Amino acid sequence: MVMSLSFSSVTVKPCSMSMSNKKACRSRRRFSVTRSEITVAPNPQHKRQLSKQGFPLTDLHVQEVVHRQTQIISPCSKPNVQFHSTFLNDAYEMCRNICAEYAKTFYLGTLLMTEERQKAIWAIYVWCRRTDELVDGPNAAYMSSAVLDRWEDRLHDIFNGHPYDMLDAALTDTLSKFPLDIKPFRDMIQGMRMDTRKARYNNFQELYLYCYYVAGTVGLMTVPIMGIAQESVVPVQSIYDAALYLGIGNQLTNILRDVGEDALRGRVYLPQDELAQFGLCDKDVFSRNVSERWRKFMKHQITRARFYFNRAEEGVSQLEKASRWPVWSSLILYRKILDAIEDNDYDNLTKRAHVGRAKKFFTLPEAYTRSLSNYKTKFRPSLTRLI
Repeated sequence: MVMSLSFSSVTVKPCSMSMSNKKACRSRRRFSVTRSEITVAPNPQHKRQLSKQGFPLTDLHVQEVVHRQTQIISPCSKPNVQFHSTFLNDAYEMCRNICAEYAKTFYLGTLLMTEERQKAIWAIYVWCRRTDELVDGPNAAYMSSAVLDRWEDRLHDIFNGHPYDMLDAALTDTLSKFPLDIKPFRDMIQGMRMDTRKARYNNFQELYLYCYYVAGTVGLMTVPIMGIAQESVVPVQSIYDAALYLGIGNQLTNILRDVGEDALRGRVYLPQDELAQFGLCDKDVFSRNVSERWRKFMKHQITRARFYFNRAEEGVSQLEKASRWPVWSSLILYRKILDAIEDNDYDNLTKRAHVGRAKKFFTLPEAYTRSLSNYKTKFRPSLTRLI
């Protein structure tokens, strides 16, 4: 899995994921139902045109999450638990240290946030990372459905104010301060279940669903923490959609970056029907042969990932100003991974696309500059129109 703190920066990815590599939606009002992706109409003249359509948001029940997470938290709805201030400080410090170690660039961005938001993002990051480690960590060999069932029971305990350890306590405290719904957390666990029993995806719709579970959910978790700018005139649902798009883009990028590594594990996180459109199959992936057909196939996959990043941009600019920098950093850095795949002549079978430290460093001022801007008009019609 490749987890992606979509509107933050953890990213989950299929089966080769440590939280730093792998494994984001909300609204204060009800809006008309939109699809989470644009459908590209079939074109008989271009048989290799690939669909960008995902699942309708209604099918994923995203609007329900958005509605619940935009409600004002009342004291009676908070977990009935009190922690000693020293204990809580230590718990959040542990979360901070984990985030600083495994998500260095994103961590730097969180330092611009308010202290309360910093702590909340760190707590969510750690929970996501621990969830990811169940399937892709050092003890993954002992993974079973029973383990994930127990982890989901433990999640319910956290939401009910009964944390198991200090790191759980940090998340329980975060839940008392922000309107977080349990569904995105449960959905992420469902993504882990998918990763333990599914190693092929017949089409992009199946892959999109996986990307939602392991990465789009992170955006749903984090929009309430990041906050939406008071001056924003964009519908809140659209901002949540953008968070979801960023998560999908991050996850698709992780998949493309790690094709070779996943192949060594017998996994192919690429749409089987699209491989066939280009005269390719699993055998071509496992043989690690970078043919001209493979290059053409990868160009289409990269175009799709960039499509989602483009759709995410305006939503990022509607977040609270102090929260935009780390999100812009994530978006720009992941785009650079796609650039790196191109620079490697589309060889992601024998090479792993890498963004060097210098490029990451110079990304920070670029992301900061972008974070200072704010769109004051509604999304371009082309981004929300159904085709």
